[in-house]
Amino acid sequence: MSGARRGGAGPVGRSTVRGTVPGTGDTTSTTADDGTTAEGGTAEDGARDGGGAEDGGAGGTGRRRRRRRALRWSATVLTLVILGGAGAGYLYYEHLNANIKSDELNLGDAKDRAADTKANEAGQKALNILLIGSDARDTAENQKLGGAKDTFNGTPLADVQMLLHVSADRSNMSVVSMPRDTLLDIPKCTDPDTGEVYRALTREITNSSLGRGGPGCTVATWEKLTDIHVDHFMMIDFAGVVSMADAIGGVPVCVDANVHSHTSTGKGSGLKLAEGTHDIKGEQALQWLRTRYGFEDDTDLARAKAQHMYMNSMVRQLRSEAKLSNPNGLRKLAEAATQAITVDDGLDSIKKMYDLATELQKVPTERITMTTMPNRYDTAQPGRVVPTEDAEKLFRLVREDIALDGKDAAKATASPSPSVTDAAAADDEIAVQVHNGTYTDTLGAARGRAAAVTELLVGKGLTGAKADTSPATPEKTTVIRYPSADLQADALRVAKVLGIPAGQVKQSTEVSGVTLFVGADWRSGTAYKAPVKDDRTPASAETMNAADTSQCMHVDPAYTW
Repeated sequence: MSGARRGGAGPVGRSTVRGTVPGTGDTTSTTADDGTTAEGGTAEDGARDGGGAEDGGAGGTGRRRRRRRALRWSATVLTLVILGGAGAGYLYYEHLNANIKSDELNLGDAKDRAADTKANEAGQKALNILLIGSDARDTAENQKLGGAKDTFNGTPLADVQMLLHVSADRSNMSVVSMPRDTLLDIPKCTDPDTGEVYRALTREITNSSLGRGGPGCTVATWEKLTDIHVDHFMMIDFAGVVSMADAIGGVPVCVDANVHSHTSTGKGSGLKLAEGTHDIKGEQALQWLRTRYGFEDDTDLARAKAQHMYMNSMVRQLRSEAKLSNPNGLRKLAEAATQAITVDDGLDSIKKMYDLATELQKVPTERITMTTMPNRYDTAQPGRVVPTEDAEKLFRLVREDIALDGKDAAKATASPSPSVTDAAAADDEIAVQVHNGTYTDTLGAARGRAAAVTELLVGKGLTGAKADTSPATPEKTTVIRYPSADLQADALRVAKVLGIPAGQVKQSTEVSGVTLFVGADWRSGTAYKAPVKDDRTPASAETMNAADTSQCMHVDPAYTW
């Protein structure tokens, strides 16, 4: 029985989650970014189509607002995660352990899971933590903060989703946010408590994954999309944001003009600040994290920027505030965190979370980079977004443990050789299936490529190569896949013979043997030319450095006072 349910929370049993060490907090849920909830009720508001009072109107807008709520919470928790575990030794472990709730890490099938992260040459492994913000309202306190009564105990949405990547050498950290209205494929998930099976979905809004068995389905969705192995998840509710902001005594934020996030129709978060820098906490912190109307162009992108600014400021606050080095301050923060956050089973004790926090604490603030998954609006579903090619590039950088701040040039240019536990078979004993995956959106498949590359392999002594003429999945880049560790060496040998980089050799349960997919980057010729790697972070990821103290939100003149 998963721990999250142990606390007997609301539907799905994970929203009033608890558990985290005072330096580990993480994602959070968020309420409608604008005040009451889903400000505006436009298509961009996202997943829920039923209506509610919180929209200030009827129909679909009410539920849409719920999603926004999650976004703000994640800001608070993430900063706690980044903070590290300073002073955790002061905590009264038994009491805090009793607060912790946990749930299963991944509810997807094996075929949809990413391979475990490989250790580097020094034996170090990168850490990937998914921060989830649930919009569930399953307590009176969360209901008060969250909005309409008709949403009480409703199916929660994962409105905030941020992947926190800690480099293997702990020199840097990257945070990738995903817009809540992203359309993607959600894999089949099985509820660990009820056994209910949720079928796989295509082009579904990402935040609906949480209601399909729990946070483990959100983890499975991320792994399927990014091919990045997720080690842990953390999730927080509305009330947790308020309590933790109070516990640290406020977070400094800046606006470049007087701002009041409020419209004549009742939209807006209600945030009202004068020009300049202010320490905000409690419900005012919530308002900042939920504000859409009033910042820049009044879009979700502006709101995400404000959330990143808040997180960066909170990181600096938590790491510099002397008052948090005393038992009293730490106890208040620990109480707030463990009563607000839920974690996976691998983090279900203060000891485990303290160990994680110790690792996070090693990362310098100036090497923390916040980003947003590159995306574009979907033409078929207005208001929804889909990942772009830049998103895949960003995911690759994370998979390959390349710092997003561009300061790891030396490491980025050296592609580490994968560790191999077995020796390759003799060339004439290696069985290879060759598929033609050269089809693209604009070009048909290049004829005869599977046969031509098979002939090339046979000519180089790999006489076990066979062309498979059945339809193959289009591949932008030539790739070799193998199903199990005992065939890894064989797959790498095929790659070496053809001059294919080792980084393009992947383990996958979707193949039954060593399988070469000739991609769109090899439509002709007998010599494979590896694509030139560009390890620069895409500009569309809109990076923000956690140590930048000059950040100040631009106010939309229509919302000044």
